[in-house]
Amino acid sequence: MFAEQRHQAIIQKINHEKSIKASDLIELFGVSFETVRRDLEHLEKAGYLKRVHGGAILKEWDYREEIPMTVREKVHLDGKNELSEIAARYVTEGQSIALDVSTTNTQFVKALKKKIERLTIVTNSLPIANELVHMPGYTIILIGGVIRNEEQGMIGDLAEEFASRFHADLFFMSMSGVTLTEGVTDYGLGEVQMKKIMLKNAKRTIALADSSKFEAVSLIKVCGCAEIERFVTDSNIDPAIVSKYKKHGVEIVYK
Repeated sequence: MFAEQRHQAIIQKINHEKSIKASDLIELFGVSFETVRRDLEHLEKAGYLKRVHGGAILKEWDYREEIPMTVREKVHLDGKNELSEIAARYVTEGQSIALDVSTTNTQFVKALKKKIERLTIVTNSLPIANELVHMPGYTIILIGGVIRNEEQGMIGDLAEEFASRFHADLFFMSMSGVTLTEGVTDYGLGEVQMKKIMLKNAKRTIALADSSKFEAVSLIKVCGCAEIERFVTDSNIDPAIVSKYKKHGVEIVYK
């Protein structure tokens, strides 16, 4: 097995189990302790995990800081896939939907294109546009502007002016964190401004957030929970959180 294959397997395993033992990896891959040590060192430097005595644990993110897209696209992947299947139920043929830049929305459109044949997509995300460009029944409106290389998305005055022209049936909003008191939060001023415009112009807004995002607060407030029709998440959500939010009139869908 090549190093990259081991790295992918370790990322999947630690995302699922939250911790791993070096001895288990040695047995799983049939490699030496030194090889496993180098693998864990590499993944720690890349931001996927934290090494501890005898193995590693899943890194706890500070949601006030920006997490690189290259890391986000590989973490909580099962949760993103699960919530994407649920969220696709709220889309019907021929609708117009707005999608902001995020690894969650990139996973969402992979589920969407399996179920819906005709859509108009308004997005400032290059990965989303690339994912859908070969769908013959999809009209892709890619918002122009300044490319933020780290996120592969369009931001800035030009992007904001362009986005303000469109009034989508549905806006699927991603986020870094949500609490009842602080509402929906994210990092990156440019991305937050784009979310606010899409939220203001859309007829309805559904928020997509894997279960790790709940009770987390990021740098910049996007909106209050009351401005969201419903939150869609995965089945790992704590039932106590679902109950607490429901008491405050906030719907969380996870199945």
